[in-house]
Amino acid sequence: MNDNSPDLTSRPWFFCGIGGSGMLPLAMILHDQGAEIGGSDRSRDQGRTPEKFAWLERQGITLYPQDGSGITRQDQVLVASAAVEDSVPEVVRAKQLGCPRMSRAELLSTLFNRAPCSIAVGGTSGKSTVTGMLGWIMYRTGRDPTIMNGAVMKNFASPDAPFASARVGKGKVFVSEVDESDGSIALYRPSVAVLLNVSLDHKSMEELRLLFGNFLAAAGVAAINLDDPECRALASQAQATVTYAIDDEDASIGVEPGSIAYLPTGIAAQVIDRRQGLRHSLILPVPGRHNLANALAAIAAADAVGVTVAEAVAALQDFSGLARRFDIIGTSPSGITVIDDFGHNPEKCRATLRTLKGHPGRVIAFFQPHGYGPLRQMGHELAQTFAEELGPDDITFLCDPVYFGGTVDRSEGSERIVRLIKDAGGKAEYVPARQDCGQRIVSIARPGDRIVIMGARDDTLATFAKDLLAQLA
Repeated sequence: MNDNSPDLTSRPWFFCGIGGSGMLPLAMILHDQGAEIGGSDRSRDQGRTPEKFAWLERQGITLYPQDGSGITRQDQVLVASAAVEDSVPEVVRAKQLGCPRMSRAELLSTLFNRAPCSIAVGGTSGKSTVTGMLGWIMYRTGRDPTIMNGAVMKNFASPDAPFASARVGKGKVFVSEVDESDGSIALYRPSVAVLLNVSLDHKSMEELRLLFGNFLAAAGVAAINLDDPECRALASQAQATVTYAIDDEDASIGVEPGSIAYLPTGIAAQVIDRRQGLRHSLILPVPGRHNLANALAAIAAADAVGVTVAEAVAALQDFSGLARRFDIIGTSPSGITVIDDFGHNPEKCRATLRTLKGHPGRVIAFFQPHGYGPLRQMGHELAQTFAEELGPDDITFLCDPVYFGGTVDRSEGSERIVRLIKDAGGKAEYVPARQDCGQRIVSIARPGDRIVIMGARDDTLATFAKDLLAQLA
């Protein structure tokens, strides 16, 4: 991106919670454009993921304890999510000095809306994967994009850039996932809006329909999934559309019936461009029917900005996937495979479990809820998902929800979900401490099992998955 506007790079920035999946890539984009960046993070103070913060410091970003000491000048812009309490020292100090404050979404939308060609990826599930796929297509076809993602993109990761959840390019294209959970999706004015699916997550269905309908209306073109009834119902609000689907034959871009082949670590299909009657062979190196749908979304969005379907299909043949998205950590000498996954809402968990159940072997599903609030909001639907998708030999383990401090009501937790899974006919155990849960899983694992570690908002889950594999070895 070429926009080095003085109001963004001529003043210092301070990111509160700089290690977060939404904050870190934004900090890196501004840093790579030449802005002075500082930050703090409660996780750093608590000693979690020290390698991430050491890497940030090596990039030239100054880190401080979360005690307000990093806020020293009135012209510093404080970037803090809307959820950050007024009592956090950085917020207190910024108010004392009169520093301007922006939310993560306000900063991202400012950068995004300035791009000559902006592609926003929205929906309840699959945003990060489609953003990664689309970013890779744009890169491989010479567009040199800027990409803002909520997950590390393996295609762009390297020893020098292990936390590649963002990429700064010199081209005109800016690809970003956009979030409906806090309503901030309303801030974006995309050239192309991608709508993947609409299902219960952080908001009611009524609120989601309004947000996503307005999202489509604000875009020049919308890429819409016709297999999702909610998306199909909202399509009339778009100014122009490119439609895609696996099953719905009204879609412009689809799949030849009977051509899908499920591979152990991927999926293959014949992609049809019905407008021209052309077929293209896709071999996708990430597994699951949901990833085939994700690939079609990326192909449709790329088509909307002038990339041919053939070019997009070719680029996806070497898409490496994202960290913590059905990320195969490894297989023990006895044949037990450990998989790390970001599944945390019913739809994401269902897609991962279905992919696992498409191949033989018992599934041991470990789930760490990403908060007490989300557990109350969608706990019943989560329990139904685990009960319905897993068989009588499979088992689900839950530990206590992730909790980093604050005033949230913690009176009702994971034990309720285990009870609901059992009531629905599934098999589940509640083990409060994650470490104890891991020991219990290791004690029952046998050759041929697939252990999947699921959850969000906690970077140490990937370490937990690697430790489990090490114990099994």
